[in-house]
Amino acid sequence: MTAVPESPATVRSPRPTLRTSAPWLVLTAVLIFSLSLRAAVTSLTPLLGRIGDDLSFGHTLTGLIAMLPTFFFGVAGLTGPALGRRFGLETTTLVAVALTAAGTGLRGLSDSAGALLAWSALALIGMGLGNILIPPLVKRYFPGRIASISTVYILGVQFGTTIPAALAVPAADAVGWRTALAVWALIPLAALLPWLVVARRRRADAATETAPPRLPVWRSPLGWGLVLQFGMTSLTTYALFAWTPTVITEAGGSELLGGTTVAVFSGIGFLATFVAPWLCIRFTDPFGFIAFFAACMFAGLAGLRWAPLDHTMLWAVLTGLGASVFPMSLTLINVRTRTSAGSASLSGFGQGVGYLIACAGPLLFGILHETTGGWDAPFAMLAAATAAMAVGGWILCRPRHLEDTLGEAI
Repeated sequence: MTAVPESPATVRSPRPTLRTSAPWLVLTAVLIFSLSLRAAVTSLTPLLGRIGDDLSFGHTLTGLIAMLPTFFFGVAGLTGPALGRRFGLETTTLVAVALTAAGTGLRGLSDSAGALLAWSALALIGMGLGNILIPPLVKRYFPGRIASISTVYILGVQFGTTIPAALAVPAADAVGWRTALAVWALIPLAALLPWLVVARRRRADAATETAPPRLPVWRSPLGWGLVLQFGMTSLTTYALFAWTPTVITEAGGSELLGGTTVAVFSGIGFLATFVAPWLCIRFTDPFGFIAFFAACMFAGLAGLRWAPLDHTMLWAVLTGLGASVFPMSLTLINVRTRTSAGSASLSGFGQGVGYLIACAGPLLFGILHETTGGWDAPFAMLAAATAAMAVGGWILCRPRHLEDTLGEAI
């Protein structure tokens, strides 16, 4: 791992014109929208039990709802870059903000499980497009400050993940689950105005620009490296979110211990956001850190499998460190591309395919547990996913750029 200074030369992308660049406006728009990129998910899951009682659906539909985020994030990843090329990154993001606001707010009017699924899908498509489009927007407007702006963006996502989950039950107790769901539409609604201004300014300058090219990312080893690193990290993370409480309680622990373990796991991931993007900028090849985080994940998985009630918080910390690869993946999208077009293409392919892979994590974990009657096979699956993540990291971290590797063999 060789340290290098953060400089525009290493991550240069054509700068927008003075008229469109207003950094404070773009940063405000990115930050507000980032707060809503998970809120519709984490504000819903703690309330699925009482919502299911009101709308008369059971565990099967609850499981389907739990799989929707990664599915629609994946679909958005595969379609977002094309939409960005056709309509512009800023305009497409503006539409994504509107979809997120509409879907999040209208969920509160759901009078059936079908309506809840439909409005949730609308919100998730908007959020998924945001996942894909914000990295290339950071590349376009802040080419020399990728680490700092990526940190701000990912911190926004983390806040928008944690706070709605913590407030969901108290809010539902106070005002009912419908209002508790709908209130989170206020965040994307607040983002509409700055994104409208950004999109209008950008359209005025883009009239004389040529459309960005569509890059065949699937021909680059960097594309598949990101798929493995991002997809396998997400698969493991979502499986641990879903199943850690069950692992703890079936071992004889309390529900409180299970919930606390997940909270610590999430908290470590939050703290990692302050560090992980800088590692990708400051080191030309940050694979040594990927290997370290993979080792932490292996150790944490082993602890949860073989001694879930002994040193439980240690296993939560170790798995949380292992999940630190997630913000590194998002930052490497920009570090490993020369242009915003390259960033959009790599972001869409890596996150699109990666999220679709992640859909299988909680499902396969449960199937393997039910089929074998134990925890060995499910944890072995997560260990294999962690190994695949490390392989993807080795490919992705090698110092080169996407645009130079198209058609190159892995």
